[in-house]
This record gives sequence, structure tokens and C-alpha cells, in this order.
Amino acid sequence: MDREIACTVNGAAMRIGAAPGTSLLEVLRNQLDLKGSRYGCGLEQCGACMVLVDGTPVHACTRDIATLEGRAVTTIEGLAGHALLAAFLEEQAGQCGYCLSGILISAAALLAANPSPERAEIVAALDGHLCRCGAQPRILRAIARAAATLRQEAAQ
Repeated sequence: MDREIACTVNGAAMRIGAAPGTSLLEVLRNQLDLKGSRYGCGLEQCGACMVLVDGTPVHACTRDIATLEGRAVTTIEGLAGHALLAAFLEEQAGQCGYCLSGILISAAALLAANPSPERAEIVAALDGHLCRCGAQPRILRAIARAAATLRQEAAQ
């Protein structure tokens, strides 16, 4: 029997019906047609499924939808217009792109908490993400670039 959950997804209030044990990732992709969060390992090991729940990065592949009552979920689609997206394009930080939605989610959380992260802090924030394409140096530069852009915008 489906249970109805009231939450906010990318700023829109929603009531979502789902069976107990249904993962947030299943709901996002199959019910809400938000395909940016990817299924990678299903074991919280790769980071491809990351979303923000109340501003904190979480693995959507194992997060039970029932735990989201009254919570705010932000997916990669909810980051439209964020400085990170332009910086990733400028640095050509993506290659295959499979991991990028999760990386961008974790980077957005980092920059929200720390507008001036050191390189080591950026590396630590991305520690749970697997990228096999070798784009890590460009990814790190892109996040640093986005941080600088956001600081500049805040100063104006």
C-alpha cells in the first residue's frame, strides 16, 4: 500500500505516493521524471545518485522516501543557473558526465557552507565520488572558479 509523503522538490511542494521501502532515486527518476541523478552502484559507494536534503548531500539510491516527510530535496535540476554549471563548462570539467550530477551536488553543498574552500577541502568534499574519466584536475579547478565567482557576486 502506498504512503503519501509531503515534501519539497526543487522548490515545489509535492505529495508523493510510494510504497514503503521505495528509494528516493526511484521516485525522482520514475515518478517525477528527474533523470539527472544517476543510479551507479546502489551501495553509497560512487556518489552518482547524490541529492541535497535540507542542504546536506545524501545518497538517493538508499534513502527511503518515507524519511523525507517535510524535507526539502534539491536535485541537479534544481541547480539551474548556479555558478558551478558555468564553471564546469568553462573548465571543460566533464568527460562522460555520468558522475557529474553527484559531484555538482556535493560541490554546491560545500560552497554553501564554505564560500572560500581550500583545495584540500574541495578534495575532501568529493572523496565519496568516483570519476573514472580522469577529469579530476579540471573538476577541482571548476569548483574553485565557481567559488571565486560566487564570492565576487556576493561582494557586489
